[in-house]
Amino acid sequence: MSQNSKAKRDKRKKQQAKRPFLRLNAQQQVQNHAVLTNEDGQPVAAIGLQGRQWLLAIGGQTMGNADNPVPMLAMLKHLSNVQEKEGRKVNLEYSELMQKLLDTLAAEAGQTADEYLGKLVAEFESEQAAEAEDAAEGDVVEAAADAEAAPAADADTDGKPQA
Repeated sequence: MSQNSKAKRDKRKKQQAKRPFLRLNAQQQVQNHAVLTNEDGQPVAAIGLQGRQWLLAIGGQTMGNADNPVPMLAMLKHLSNVQEKEGRKVNLEYSELMQKLLDTLAAEAGQTADEYLGKLVAEFESEQAAEAEDAAEGDVVEAAADAEAAPAADADTDGKPQA
C-alpha cells in the first residue's frame, strides 16, 4: 500500500456527488391544489396534499387537515365570497384533481359540481349567520342585565354612608 492511498481515497470521495438519504421523520412536500390569492397575487389561503393528507393553510399557518378536501374548498369559496362582499378582489383557483374530486362527489349526490359546491358554501353562510345572530342575542341579554343592575345599584346608594 502506498503512502498516498488514503489521500487519494479521500479526494475521490470528496469529488463524488452527495447521495441524498431519506430521514425517518422527513416531511413530504406539500402540493398545492387550491389557492386563494388577493389582488396583489399573494396567496391568502391554500389547500395542499401532503402524502395522503389534505392540509388547509391560511395566512401561512396550517389550520387543519382532512381526508376529503371538498369541504375545505367550500370554506375557501365562502371566504372569497366574504372578501368580495367587503370590496376586496380575490381569486380562487384549483387543480384538475380537485375538480375531479368535486365532480365525483357531485355526481354521487346527483348534482353538478357548481350546485354541490354552492350547497356546501350555503351551509357555511348559514352557520356564520347563526353565529352572528347568537352573538347579537348575547349582546341584547348583556345590555338587559346591565340595565337591570343599574337601578339595583342606585337603590343601594340611598345617600346613607355604607359601613
